[in-house]
Amino acid sequence: MTTTGPSSNDCPMKAMTKSELAQAAGVSRKTLMRWLKEPDMQQRLAPFRLKRKQHKLPGKLIKILCDHYVIDLD
Repeated sequence: MTTTGPSSNDCPMKAMTKSELAQAAGVSRKTLMRWLKEPDMQQRLAPFRLKRKQHKLPGKLIKILCDHYVIDLD
């Protein structure tokens, strides 16, 4: 995987809504929700204690999702 710009490991990610992240990934919000329900992703999400109806996702979680699903937010 290649990165562009400043080192992406050092840059803090901004919080985003689920809809914004889905749009950036080029998928529907429904598909993003399916991704979040995958068993391996559930283990990664556990420390964040997300609520089912939570709209805005924290930056640390956005980074995990972008790394896992290779989503480029540039």
